[in-house]
Amino acid sequence: MLRVGNLQRSIDFYTQVLGMQLFRRSENPQYKYSLAFLGYGTNPDHAELELTYNWGVESYELGTAYGHIAIGVADVVAACEKIRTNGGNVTREPGPVKGGSTVIAFVADPDGYKIELIERKNLPSAA
Repeated sequence: MLRVGNLQRSIDFYTQVLGMQLFRRSENPQYKYSLAFLGYGTNPDHAELELTYNWGVESYELGTAYGHIAIGVADVVAACEKIRTNGGNVTREPGPVKGGSTVIAFVADPDGYKIELIERKNLPSAA
């Protein structure tokens, strides 16, 4: 779950830039929050990302405990090109991970959360 400062802006990023699907949204007026669930497929076969918007909170301090989420993609270079074309921010260009040969890249969502793209040749293109 990620807390976001603008739910629609984040939904747009994860669907239009990273190619996820929006599965469901819910509103909780009593406790003043909204939820959105996104992913490349639904549970239990795929992980889902939960976005939480606490009404009236426009930003969060990300803290030092959070690192990043990771998404496997078939081709990191192609995924980064598509992300840039769709207005996304690539913060680390594609290349091998330090001390290894796995090709990775990093992007940032509109709230500054880091997302690692990990090349997995056996996956269909998603991002």
